[in-house]
Amino acid sequence: MTEITGTALASRVVRYADLKPCYNAFVDSRTPGSDRKENFTIIGPGVSENPEQFVHIAEKHGFNIGGARQPPACVNSQHSHETAEVFVIHSGQWRFDFGVTGSDASFEAGPGDVVSFPPLAFRGFTNIGKNIDQAGFLWAVLGADDPGRVTWAPQVFDLAKAHGLVLLENGSLVDTVRGEAVPDGVRPMPRTTPETVAAMRRISPDEASTFVARDPSTHGPGETLLIGPDAPLAPNSHFTLSQIALDSAHHAGDLSETPTVMFVHHGKATVEVAEDVTTLGPGDTITIPVGARWRCRGTEGTTVFVVRGV
Repeated sequence: MTEITGTALASRVVRYADLKPCYNAFVDSRTPGSDRKENFTIIGPGVSENPEQFVHIAEKHGFNIGGARQPPACVNSQHSHETAEVFVIHSGQWRFDFGVTGSDASFEAGPGDVVSFPPLAFRGFTNIGKNIDQAGFLWAVLGADDPGRVTWAPQVFDLAKAHGLVLLENGSLVDTVRGEAVPDGVRPMPRTTPETVAAMRRISPDEASTFVARDPSTHGPGETLLIGPDAPLAPNSHFTLSQIALDSAHHAGDLSETPTVMFVHHGKATVEVAEDVTTLGPGDTITIPVGARWRCRGTEGTTVFVVRGV
């Protein structure tokens, strides 16, 4: 591999303060209880059903980076994905529910925890925090450049139609409240069938408990592999995920042989790539060019998460 010795880091940083939300990314966006959620596509198009969704960085990585921000009591409806879905919990207290109605299994998780869900299994999640003025943020990873479409639980379609949103077979939304109509030649997405529901993977309470890795930063400085071979969470075919805990005496560094993305969970991190240096704060994301050597320094208590393509 030829090592890259010069980069333009500014264009590869997405700061939390600059995130552009979409308030109607999905078919449940008007359903009471789900109507205050924000969706973000940070790297790649994600699985948004709104063609107007803003994508911060379009460069293909072999995986997608996104985010969800929800106030307390806000629900993300039961759905499934075609590839692995992972959340780094940046803020808020959350409950994750499994099954077509969310009654098969559940667990709770909080800041610094990582949750990883298999494809083709219904899941939903709710911010269960008590401070009504404090939204929670999930930093998300989806496998593949094209992670496919969302499969919604049947009841999601019924509620959405009652509030003016229609999902089309091509994966886009029609907002009848705004006066939009279903285009000629395009059919609405049919309600998820009982056969599709039956084909989904059912998650037991015991299995659900294996989908969460608790915050390992208390173990001391260093890198902890969380998703990958011999890691607490099962590997997938698109990416690995690690947490790196830093202090003033320890730094991390590597040669980016595959697409590499870093997310600052806590503290401030200074990232150096060749001659370029940038400082990141909580919630900020940076993508490192393939072939570039990077180094990351922090202060006491700084934690970052690193996603590497496989």
